[in-house]
Amino acid sequence: MAEVDAQADGRSEGIVINDDWSGYSLDLFNYPAHYSGDLDCVIIPHGVIMDRTERLARNIMDDLGDHDIVVLCVLKGGYQFCADLVERIKALSRNSNHTIPMRVHFIRLRSYLNDQSTEDLHILGAEDLSFLAGKGIVGTGKTMETLLEHVKAFKPKMIKVAGLLVKRVQHSLASVPDYVGFEIPNRFVVGYALDYNEYFRDLNHICVISESGKKKYKV
Repeated sequence: MAEVDAQADGRSEGIVINDDWSGYSLDLFNYPAHYSGDLDCVIIPHGVIMDRTERLARNIMDDLGDHDIVVLCVLKGGYQFCADLVERIKALSRNSNHTIPMRVHFIRLRSYLNDQSTEDLHILGAEDLSFLAGKGIVGTGKTMETLLEHVKAFKPKMIKVAGLLVKRVQHSLASVPDYVGFEIPNRFVVGYALDYNEYFRDLNHICVISESGKKKYKV
C-alpha cells in the first residue's frame, strides 16, 4: 500500500511520526522547482523511505520465504513503493538460502477527489484473479478493504498487506497492514508516487502539501 487509514488509538506499527512533528525544512532537500510554494515540509526523506522498505522486504522474506506469491500492486499511488519493495525482495532472494517465487499483478483504485476520500471506489484490473487460487498474496497500495473482499473470493492460500504509510484517523475502522513502513499524522501527503490530482508523483520525498498547493491544483 502506499497509504491507508488507521484508528488513532489502534495498533501502532512501523516508524511512528508524531502529530506535533513539524517536518524537515524544504531548504534542506532537492525537489522540483515547479513545486516551489506548493509544499509545507518534507515529512519523510527519500533515503529513509529506502531504508525502511529494505527492512520490510527482509520481514516478508522471513515470513514468506519459499512460498509462491503474487504481489498485487495498487496503482497509481502504490507503484513506486511496490517497485522498490519487489526489487529488494529479489535482491534478498538472490543471496538467501530460501527464495520467493514471485509474480506481480497491477490493479488500479481511485477514491480521492482533491484531498477528500470518497465512497465512489472503482477497481480496474481485478475482474479475473483466478490465478490467485492457492497462492500467497502480498498487497501493496491504499484503500485495501474493498479490494481484500474482492480478492478473497478467488481463494488464495493467504493474504498479507504491506503499506508504506498508515495514517492516524479518528474513528477509522480500517485494518492495519501486516507490514507497515510509517505511521503518520492525518495530513495530506504527496510525493513518492502519491499524488494530488495527478501532480507530485515526480517528487522523491514524501511531503505535506500546502494550502496554496491544494488551491493551485484543485479540480
